Amino acid sequence: MDQMRLNKYLAHFHGISRREADLYIQQNRVLVNGKIASLGNIVKVGIDNVTLDNSEITKTVKRYSYLLLNKPIGYVCSRKKQGANPTIYELLPREFHSLKVAGRLDKDSQGLVLLTDDGDAIFKLTHPKFGKIKQYNVSINKPLTSTHFSDINNGIELEDGTSKLSVKEIELNNIPNSYQVTMQEGRNRQIRRTFKQLGYTVTFLERTTLGPYRLSDLKNRQFLLI
Repeated sequence: MDQMRLNKYLAHFHGISRREADLYIQQNRVLVNGKIASLGNIVKVGIDNVTLDNSEITKTVKRYSYLLLNKPIGYVCSRKKQGANPTIYELLPREFHSLKVAGRLDKDSQGLVLLTDDGDAIFKLTHPKFGKIKQYNVSINKPLTSTHFSDINNGIELEDGTSKLSVKEIELNNIPNSYQVTMQEGRNRQIRRTFKQLGYTVTFLERTTLGPYRLSDLKNRQFLLI
């Protein structure tokens, strides 16, 4: 008999993230065998009856969609416009507008974005405890000194904690002062804030790797259903 934690069960069979599942459980919207569920409940798959808002969660594995997008600069990773800035959903056919973003990029950055309806996959890609690798091509306004190179690799203190990045110099389309940045976190504008803390300005930022996914030959504005 398969057993599963309730939040994982909801993520697996209902296509929401575990964070969303935990929230629904805390809001008393989830019942197991007719009783209000609590965080940490274990569900017997195929035996227990689980409902969300009085609708039964079917016990068939949902077929999920995974879409890779090479996001251009100037687009925001949200469904609603932020001022005059267009959203990435304007680049996609309407049939994909229900997909959620796993790991946002800010308006001034470009590169790999994953959109999916697999809440569990989003959780595993974005939660720090899973340590998923993210890689970026980054250019800055002046050469990184050897001292600052070492400082960044050892960790820079920001207002929301220590930022640890792995940085190495690369050749990037004849763009000066270019580096490959590898990280396992993904806090808001973390790379830009890390360099700014040392007196540098990021002039170009492109994500090339997000966990197991690669930008590869996907051209700017192109998307690929995988």
